[in-house]
Order: sequence, then structure tokens, then C-alpha cells
Amino acid sequence: MQKKSVRVFMSFICAVTLVWAFVPMAHAEEIIIGGALCSTGVQAPLDEPGLKGAQVAVKAINDAGGLLGKKVKFVNLDGKSDPVTVGNIAVELLDKGAKLMVAPCDFDFGGPASREAQKYGVVGISTCASDPLYSSWSLGDKQFTLSMWNTTMGATAAEYAFKERGWKNAYVVTDQFIAYTKSLSKYFIAHFKNIGGTILAEDTYTNGDQDFSAQLARIKALKTKPDVIFISSYQPDLGMIIRAIREVGIDAAIMGGDSYDDPSLFSALGEKFGNNVYFVTHTWMGPEAHKDMPKFLKLYKEYYGTEPDTSFVATGWDTIMLLAEAVKIAGTTDGAAVAKALETNEFNLLTGKLSYKTAAEGHAPDKASVLVELKKGKPSFLGWRRPASPPAP
Repeated sequence: MQKKSVRVFMSFICAVTLVWAFVPMAHAEEIIIGGALCSTGVQAPLDEPGLKGAQVAVKAINDAGGLLGKKVKFVNLDGKSDPVTVGNIAVELLDKGAKLMVAPCDFDFGGPASREAQKYGVVGISTCASDPLYSSWSLGDKQFTLSMWNTTMGATAAEYAFKERGWKNAYVVTDQFIAYTKSLSKYFIAHFKNIGGTILAEDTYTNGDQDFSAQLARIKALKTKPDVIFISSYQPDLGMIIRAIREVGIDAAIMGGDSYDDPSLFSALGEKFGNNVYFVTHTWMGPEAHKDMPKFLKLYKEYYGTEPDTSFVATGWDTIMLLAEAVKIAGTTDGAAVAKALETNEFNLLTGKLSYKTAAEGHAPDKASVLVELKKGKPSFLGWRRPASPPAP
């Protein structure tokens, strides 16, 4: 079936405001979107920017007249980077009238919110969970993620390394803490090998160890030096790892996924260590990425007084706008109808054009990604990429 293309961005825009306070019962003239995005804990650097983007989107919709003739209220309670808390929050919000659910940006933390949404027959979307576990296969036929899967993210990194830069030999370090980091390495390795690259070794690390000396010793002992070191990890340890590599004189390129899209990493590396580092992420917060980006940047700055410093801001905006557009197409907030609208249309978002496979196919997202390079600790846009044949999940 050919999908209808839907331009999402400016159909609701006017201005921005704060998220409204939660009240015990939904009013008939309101559509409540529930959220369990994490403002505290290890997940906060990914979820907090998305929350800001979502706040901008909700007021933009309301200033343009609302949705189905009603005001939209986005009620987010802090998931505290705890899966149990996230699940409990989702139940609370659904019990009090939430018709749509925004889940945290990771399978481990976002999955509980989507599972509860599924029980209530409500559509849930994670702002940026990229592990293929975030699928209708594991979460239910009304659950989606805004992000490309790690199949695409890992393959994009592999193709850039091997095909565009000619890096033939890779060393891979995988953080063992969450599903995201493990599957990202898995798909990078699979695709890098498939297109002709050599994996010199696979190593592990666990966030919080704060000691990378053993891994450094193994890298230095290699007979063949790596052209690229693929590190699937995240802050706060990621900055320490990269600095440690550079401080012992290893100058190989370093690559990773969207967890690198974190201003705290840029600060940790600075001008001295923030070079020859590349990562795959959701979009670029500049006019080169999307023709509607300048309008969003204007709205964001009017509200917050600063420019956004990570693309995770756009994932929050896009999640709300995607839900709103699907409801508009469906003409209702009914979960089955909204899910069908998501499955049968293509959406033009700040994070790229997005369409979904059917529930039987996992709601696999068909989406491109962006490549970014760090130069002197500052990110620079390398462009959109879509791998030719990413590995199967």
C-alpha cells in the first residue's frame, strides 16, 4: 500500500508556553497526553531536552486552535530514570484520562510506559528509543518509537567509516548497562563486517566503573592498529573514556550513536580532546537539516531564551506533532484508529521523513539519520544518511 505523505511541522504553530498543571480529572474540552519523561537520573540528558521540545509543541498546537476542537494538555511526571516509577506514572495518568502516551527515550526505561498504554488501548510513542526491542512485537500493536532503530544507526556509522572514510579496521567497546548500547554495537559490527570491514576485537565496559585502563592496554597491544574505535556508551563515563584514549596517544577516529549528542560530552572533551569524533543522531539543529527548522528554532528561543544544544529537543517536538497529526487524520483519539493512521501515512518531521511498517512487521521505523563531527569540541553537520541495506533486527 502506498502511504500518503503528511507534512507535520507548521500545521499547528504559533507560540509556546509552560506545561499546564495536572488536575485529577480530564475536562471534556481537553485531550490529555500523558508523559513519563525523566527529568532526573541517568536518563535525564536524553529525556529532558525532549520534554522541552514537547512543551513548545503543545502550546503551538493550542495557539493554532487545538486538536479536534479541543485544547491539548501535556502532563509529564518525572520517571526518575526508574522503570518501576515510569510504569506507575503511566498507570496514574491513564487512570486520570490520558488518551495518548509519551514514553522515555530508551527501551529499558520507556518500555514500562508503553506496556501500560497498550493495556489501556492507548497509542504510546517513545521520543527516541532505538533498540529494536521497542517494537509492536514486544510492546503491542499500538506502540511506536519516533527514532530510527539501531539497525539503521549502526549501519549508518559502519558505512560512513568504511565506504566514505576508508577505515578498514575497527575496535568496538560496548557498555553493558542497557539494551541500547549493546544492540547498537551489535548492528555496527554486523554491517561493518558485511561490507568488508574487519573487527579487530570486541571489548566491554560498564557505565560507572570509571576505569578504562584494562581496555586501553588491550587496544595498545593490538598488532594491527584500529582506524576507528566504535564506543557504544554514554555520559558521564563516555567523556572519560575518550579522554583516556587520547591521553595515551591513540589518535584513531572515534564513533558512536545518538548518546554522543549531549552538550555535557562536548564540554568534557573541550577543544583539546573533542576532535576526530563522529556520531549518528536524529537531526541537526540548524537550517541545513530541514526547511522548517528555522521556525522551530525561533519558537524555542522565544520561550527558553537560548538555542537548543541537542537534537533530542526536536524528538520531543516531533513526538507531540506526530501524535497530533495521527489523531487529526483518524478524527479520534481511539487507539486502534490512531495506530492505523501512523501505519498508513508518511510524516515529514524535523527528524526526517518517517513511515512505519505494520504491527506484524514490528512497527519498524523507516527513517534516515544525521552524521555529526566534533571539531575542537563543537559539533558540525555532515548531512543526512540512509544505509543501503541495514541488518535485520
